[in-house]
Amino acid sequence: MIKKIQRSTWIYLAVAFLLVLLPFFKDERWFLFLMIQVFTFGIFAMSYDLLLGYTGIISFGHAMFFGIGAYSVGIILDRMEASYTSLLIGILVAALLGGLVSFIAGILTLKLKNHFYAMLTLALASMFLFIAEKWRSVTHGSDGFTFRLPELPGPLEDHRNITIYMFCLVMMVLIFFGLRRLTESPLGKILVAIRENEGRVESLGFRIMPYKVIISVISGVVASFAGVLYAISIRFVGTNVFAIDVTLDALLMTIIGGVGTLVGPIIGAGIIEFAHHYLSSLADVHWIFERWIILFGIVYILAVIFFPAGIVGTIKAKLHKRKHRKIEAKQQNADKMAS
Repeated sequence: MIKKIQRSTWIYLAVAFLLVLLPFFKDERWFLFLMIQVFTFGIFAMSYDLLLGYTGIISFGHAMFFGIGAYSVGIILDRMEASYTSLLIGILVAALLGGLVSFIAGILTLKLKNHFYAMLTLALASMFLFIAEKWRSVTHGSDGFTFRLPELPGPLEDHRNITIYMFCLVMMVLIFFGLRRLTESPLGKILVAIRENEGRVESLGFRIMPYKVIISVISGVVASFAGVLYAISIRFVGTNVFAIDVTLDALLMTIIGGVGTLVGPIIGAGIIEFAHHYLSSLADVHWIFERWIILFGIVYILAVIFFPAGIVGTIKAKLHKRKHRKIEAKQQNADKMAS
């Protein structure tokens, strides 16, 4: 088991190292921005996977936390002088608000059936969207607003896009390994047990509610940080960050990549972001590509048919079956030799 974990860790680190080198071979602005979006939504999708994949909690308003993070850092940098202090304050406010809202939502609904949590998060996301549209003196309404980032020292300012790329990549890698450690801990094992059979976990003497609230808060904080990275990358915040489409993107990324895998949502984020970009770029070729979501719906259906457990989940299942067959074959050979 230890060897398997170490091998996978080295693979992940090798991929991260290749991503570090990537901008030095392909530094077009559009490509860097696209990769930043992949890293950002990869973090967001991982936060959703904590709920859906590891605890079995469905959220229809996960964009609420994403939007809280984006607006928190955007408003503070817009109202204060653009400095590293104000940026840090924005990140801390985003984390605190994301954690507080997820704690309140969890306390109110997680002791009930999961669909109550799903509906409450959807209602809260709609409420935050309404506030963002109507509180124009702060949020500028549906027009949104731009803000300045603090200047970077020396040559980093001349290569701002690469710097933001590296920062988002490092954050995604750190969050991935942190959440991976969390899911492999005793807490993570209990969360998976709750997903599989909540009644049995209760019969063993565990209180379900605190565990659900804890993972809800962690998920909300991570999703808020993804919103911070999104706002920093485009230096603009609009009401679209609270749209249900953002939640649906996280859901699709998680399902396509592999529920309960963490690395799957990152792969799903890459597939969706690149598919969105290239299908949209073909709009001049034929009018049907303007409705790229229809084509992506077909891709999603095919992915579910051929990868029912998601890309990573299906690959893991096949490798497990192959390993099991080899063990059975060795056992049969051993039995024959013994007889």
